Amino acid sequence: MSRLDDLAERIERLALRHEELRRTNDLLEQQLASVTTERDSLRSRLGAARARIDALLERLPAEPTNPERS
Repeated sequence: MSRLDDLAERIERLALRHEELRRTNDLLEQQLASVTTERDSLRSRLGAARARIDALLERLPAEPTNPERS
């Protein structure tokens, strides 16, 4: 009977560990979704900032070429 009790205890621990890992996995999936959304937002903001910088660079006057200046 002792072997059966040991087996039942091991199965119980395995079931508890499985549930713990499932909850951890769910939390990690939520964190991943959150971080992915944040990354996409930051990429969008970076693209907009680059476009603004490019537009400002376009507005800068061209540097005159002066051969006397070295």
